[in-house]
Amino acid sequence: MKNYKKKKKIDYDKITNKRFGLFLGIVLLAFLVVFWKMLDVMVINKDTFSKKLASLTYVTVLGSSSPRGRIYDRNLNIIVDNKALKTITYKKEKGVTNEEMIEVAYKVAPHLELDISKLDERMKREFYYAKYKEKCDKLVTRKEKEKLAQRKMTSRQLEELKIKRISDEELGKFSQEDLEVAYLYYLMNNGYTYEEKIIKSDAEDSEYAYISENNANLEGFNTKLDWVRVYPYGDTFRSILGSVSTSTQGIPAEEKDYYLNKGYSLNDRVGLSYIEKEYEEYLRGEKDVYEVLNSHETRLIKEGSRGKDIVLSIDINLQREVEKILDEQIKRAKNEANTEYFDHSSVVIEDPNTGEILAMASRRIVNGEMMDNTTSILTSPITPGSVVKGASMLVGYNTGAVKIGEYMKDECIKVAGAPEKCSSVKTLGTINDITALAKSSNVYQFKIAIRVNGQEYFRGMKLNFNQEAFDTYRKMYHSFGLGVKTGIDLPFESTGVSSKKDVSAGNLLDFVMGQYETYTPLQLVQYVSTIANGKDRLALHLLKEVHESSNSEKLGKVIFKKEKEVLNSIETSDEYMRRVKEGFYAVMNSSGGYGVGYIDRKMKPAGKTGTSQSFIDTDGNNIIDTETITSSFVGYFPYDNPKVSIMVTSPNSSHPNSNTDFASLVTYRITGAVSNLYYNMYMA
Repeated sequence: MKNYKKKKKIDYDKITNKRFGLFLGIVLLAFLVVFWKMLDVMVINKDTFSKKLASLTYVTVLGSSSPRGRIYDRNLNIIVDNKALKTITYKKEKGVTNEEMIEVAYKVAPHLELDISKLDERMKREFYYAKYKEKCDKLVTRKEKEKLAQRKMTSRQLEELKIKRISDEELGKFSQEDLEVAYLYYLMNNGYTYEEKIIKSDAEDSEYAYISENNANLEGFNTKLDWVRVYPYGDTFRSILGSVSTSTQGIPAEEKDYYLNKGYSLNDRVGLSYIEKEYEEYLRGEKDVYEVLNSHETRLIKEGSRGKDIVLSIDINLQREVEKILDEQIKRAKNEANTEYFDHSSVVIEDPNTGEILAMASRRIVNGEMMDNTTSILTSPITPGSVVKGASMLVGYNTGAVKIGEYMKDECIKVAGAPEKCSSVKTLGTINDITALAKSSNVYQFKIAIRVNGQEYFRGMKLNFNQEAFDTYRKMYHSFGLGVKTGIDLPFESTGVSSKKDVSAGNLLDFVMGQYETYTPLQLVQYVSTIANGKDRLALHLLKEVHESSNSEKLGKVIFKKEKEVLNSIETSDEYMRRVKEGFYAVMNSSGGYGVGYIDRKMKPAGKTGTSQSFIDTDGNNIIDTETITSSFVGYFPYDNPKVSIMVTSPNSSHPNSNTDFASLVTYRITGAVSNLYYNMYMA
């Protein structure tokens, strides 16, 4: 007989009760946690969490761009201002159909003066398609529709078939009103759907009033005051003032990341060039800030303001008269012999004690018409010629290659392997350093350079290559700003053309007479200003002050004032610098000085003239084929207490390729007229 073990009876009720108790405990614990959290949020830390909630639900949007700051000249004449434009806009609301857009377009079009001459065939067809969609559906076959279902044709391709098959006869039925609405419909759709479209800028008062008064019933249409830059002095100094993007351009694509990181929007207007770009941070306006209350309402929480105003160092009236002088003298020169390759002259006027630019102008003649060319002062280097001999002379003094007052024989020199080199006048006889500057002796500089090179001149000698001699001269030139950036407060400037590797000993002789490297007119005025003040190379600048924006015609308080900036001081003794200045005085005042007559002696001028060989491409094949002559002048006055520096240059003002050796005096005449102008405006 089998023995069966008695099974233990399971108490399911007891297990159920235990599990329920455990579950109830967990629920109670969870409730206590939630209750404590609610107590913390609603009572204990109520203020903290209220602020967090507000920050999460607080949404702000920016209004349209505010006008930029004004730009003034040094005498507080407004040279760049803003003009308000009554602007009509359209922005398609979410869910609005084409039929609804057409309906509102028919309401608005009769109240706007629209230029329908810009309405082309494509615009008419797209409007017809939008207006008569059912008719257009019949312009395609069943098989073509089946292709869409079979994914053998896209909806866009099918739509294009319909638009293409709209007959000219149907389009010809459009009335004048239909054509106006068609063009308005195009403007309402042009660009991205989400963008606000400019329907009309500078709208008439009646047009602006109609939209403003009825915009509640004209879904998507609105008005706003936009602005545009205006120039009370016309084109005077216009290129350097720069330009601003339009509301449709927005920020430049290539600078998108830069501006977005600074908090700009894609459609914000920004300075694109020169002053407007350089001082964007000051000139940009502050937009209105609105709090979004719901999908349809906003509340103004911060009113925008016009950008900050800036005052430039430029005297706009001086600038305007300088431009007139250039126009007159360039036209006169073009009627003279040997000027067929000449087309422009440039002038820069600077305060040598501060680095402030008072005027800078370049004018170019093209087919008899005068055009602005001022940007070339920063970007187009020239061969300077003898104007740089002040720096060359200082190298001689500093290295001991020449002593103050030392006499040398000005004669045509000959070194092995090179043609004979002379001064512009065949020989000047035995001269000292002052006469060498006054009469622009090339030979005096050649003999100094040969000594700097570690040799003494004798006829037929072999000139050794010595890189250290080049480096010594180049270092001195750079300390004057020749071949390096001037520090001008503009987005771009050229440094000129400098040899990266010197290979010929003979080039050293070209270097010291200003025939080896090229420099910009801006660098030349910095060079002569450094001589004028006797020591310091100052950063050139156009900004004078920045003022807070104001709601009146008066300037706000000064928030920034540009101080003079010393880039470096010339490494030479006061004695040597005084000697160079004596030489520059002799250029303008001594018997036979090459600069006599450039500036009236009553102004007590000092300066240096220069002519240089230039080479140009005359037939556009990128091959230099013609030799020309460039004339230049740099100077300052009064010599004993300089107030102003002047640079004038006229590239290709003559050439040696004709039967006459006539050379235009265009640089001479411009220098005289500009110096008289400054004297009468500031010193008389």
